[in-house]
Amino acid sequence: MARVAAATPPLSIATMTGESLTAPQQLSATESSDFLTDVIAGLSSNPRTLPCKYFYDERGAALFQKICELPEYYITRTEIDVLDRNRADIASQLGPDIELIGLGTGAGTKTRILIEALKNPAVYVPVDISEKQLRESATLFRKIFPNLEVLPVCADYLQPVVLPSPARKPARNVVYFPGSTIGNFEPGEALQFLRRVANVCRDNGGLLIGVDLKKQRDVLEAAYNDRAGVTAQFNLNLLARVNRELGADFDLECWRHRAIYNSDAGRIEMHLISEIDQFVHVDQHKFHFRRGEKIITEFSYKYSPEEFSALAAQTGFKFVRTWTDDAHLFGVFYFSVS
Repeated sequence: MARVAAATPPLSIATMTGESLTAPQQLSATESSDFLTDVIAGLSSNPRTLPCKYFYDERGAALFQKICELPEYYITRTEIDVLDRNRADIASQLGPDIELIGLGTGAGTKTRILIEALKNPAVYVPVDISEKQLRESATLFRKIFPNLEVLPVCADYLQPVVLPSPARKPARNVVYFPGSTIGNFEPGEALQFLRRVANVCRDNGGLLIGVDLKKQRDVLEAAYNDRAGVTAQFNLNLLARVNRELGADFDLECWRHRAIYNSDAGRIEMHLISEIDQFVHVDQHKFHFRRGEKIITEFSYKYSPEEFSALAAQTGFKFVRTWTDDAHLFGVFYFSVS
């Protein structure tokens, strides 16, 4: 499921210096105005799009948690199972005394599995756009791991972010990017993103990343079109957020959710489909939608292990190891900086 937008610039994290952030920061007025700019640009494009990074307001985050518990949505439970069964081996690969930089780690369920297995980690730096969830997870981690320095940063990790300086110098930096979020990038943007991650990792650093693997169409489409309709609510909530925060007038009853697997492109495509011929107003802009016209809200690329390893190799990463489930639904990859 998505947490980044294909049309958004890739990660640009600044040098690993700066003031320590002991609590998440509120989004700035500039970041808030970016929402309007991104929506206008997306609805003016052809095909029309909305940035999926804006899925995650408070209701969107809660709906995504429900999605993760659905029987059709294999991704989260499979990734957790892979991490849990291989935690000792993964921790051995990551090594002791590391700085673990979590990008979009949310509530931290998967990260907790890692930290429990790590040997004497120096610091955990979660970077996430959801301020409420980040604050709650940071409080929980400080309680569970009282000897671990936890430095949360509330920010869009696709924008320039200055990471805090830890009290204890780590042996190496390891970026953790869970949840198959890399699939939300177009391939060219994935390359740019991974190059910037490699710069954060520095020499002797590493990247632990979740990747949703290619599989049968029926399995993929069921995961994004659940019978309970939770994913539909999640998708439509993006329009509700545009209405609430930007004063738009989307009639949610006139839109429906659809997700399909494009086998030629190797990706799930998530759409909002206009049920009628209609006009929608956003700020000073008026948009005409024909009946059946779609807004693309998410691409989710799926990779074979060979495809993803080859992609990462183009960005300065050296493949070390991958862990997967018995059905080969999901892979957790580890790369070092070559």
